[in-house]
Amino acid sequence: MDSVTLKNYRCFREEQTARLAPLTLLVGENSTGKTSFLAILRALWDVAFADRVPDFREEPYDLGSFEDIVHNRGVGDTDAADFFEAGFVQKHPRYRNDAVHYDATFKSYNGAPFPAKRMLRGKDAWLEVETDDKGVVLSRFGAHNKRWKRERRRYAGYADTDDRLFPIATNPLIRRSFLAGEIDLEYGDDNPTIDDVDKIWRLSTSLRMHRRIGRSRDLRPFAGAPIHSRPRRTYDPIRPSRDPEGEYIPAYLANLYRGNSDEWQKLKAFLEDFGRKSGLFDDISVMSFGKTSGAPFQIRIRKWGERRKGGYRNLMDVGYGVSQALPMLTELLRPDAPQMFLLQQPEVHLHPSAQAALGSLFCDVAVQGKQLIVETHSDYIIDRVRMDVRDNTTALKPDDVSILYFERGDLDVNIHSIRLDEMGNVLDAPPGYRQFFTDEMMRSVGF
Repeated sequence: MDSVTLKNYRCFREEQTARLAPLTLLVGENSTGKTSFLAILRALWDVAFADRVPDFREEPYDLGSFEDIVHNRGVGDTDAADFFEAGFVQKHPRYRNDAVHYDATFKSYNGAPFPAKRMLRGKDAWLEVETDDKGVVLSRFGAHNKRWKRERRRYAGYADTDDRLFPIATNPLIRRSFLAGEIDLEYGDDNPTIDDVDKIWRLSTSLRMHRRIGRSRDLRPFAGAPIHSRPRRTYDPIRPSRDPEGEYIPAYLANLYRGNSDEWQKLKAFLEDFGRKSGLFDDISVMSFGKTSGAPFQIRIRKWGERRKGGYRNLMDVGYGVSQALPMLTELLRPDAPQMFLLQQPEVHLHPSAQAALGSLFCDVAVQGKQLIVETHSDYIIDRVRMDVRDNTTALKPDDVSILYFERGDLDVNIHSIRLDEMGNVLDAPPGYRQFFTDEMMRSVGF
């Protein structure tokens, strides 16, 4: 996603557009909508790429019912909206000169947000689906200024519409039937030509390609919680399944250690490289209490001294920062990592030196084709990213970093998109950005 637009969503009343980059850092005071911003990114991905109704109460984001999510200024608000909107712009995965615009309008259905209207727009064509409160679906599509629509169809329930986002364009059989004139259409002034349909087909591939890949690989964004699971002295094997708090990570490491030595050694090397740079640990290992896959196990780490290596210590017996960082590190570095990461306050329980090392790790991951959206209160992470861009530590360029500053104004919040220059300096920052730190510094020197 290259940018995201919001309107009437949570604390964002007026339409706002925020620039996203391979590495985007969300900064601002508490309760200014940063977590809500992460939640709408995952919701948009679910609607656009997975053809499913998003769950706004799924961990780690529980935003409540529709009334809790749509913008409302409080008691007596006569302008309370009955819908909210969100959308994104993305470069076409195949035709890089074309930008794809995706927009969704959410309304209440049984008290929960439902994407009642969805539109995909490109340079030459557009596609739209609208669902009314009686379950009637109408598909519209067009090329340039032309417009056609399918007959209205009634479904028994909203769930039946989940995988019918753009039926005319996303199914090859329907496309061929369309070209052969076998599908009833309500035409405008001009009948669709083969060229028109090809433009619609080309636009639709921006979603089809992601869906096809998604069948063989989990590309859904990873959404991480700010607090991870508590370490245990001994773990029992479980079926590893991703969760926001990383409860499954020890089992994932143990399964990799027992079943795939090559992948374990690669991941182990990545983890230990970061561990040494951050000062958290120098070595990590799995100790199994048996030869079978069902045997209990421990996760152990050790630090090296100047002259000799120290002994292994149980994850329970070292600083809490290690166990809190391990799930996030594993998610970022595992070989089957998804394309997008939504991370909340990854610096929790970490010393400033480890926080700075996280900033460098984020730069390393971002240049590998991943997109990281990181909510943080750590100046050490931000400053390390700025310095790594300035020093060309990685291939990350200034335009590959976006800092989104969430600034409270009365009862609304404004999002400011801040850029970096080649020297790592911030550009287009509003007056309130980092004002607290400036005031504290002035006070500390006696002004």
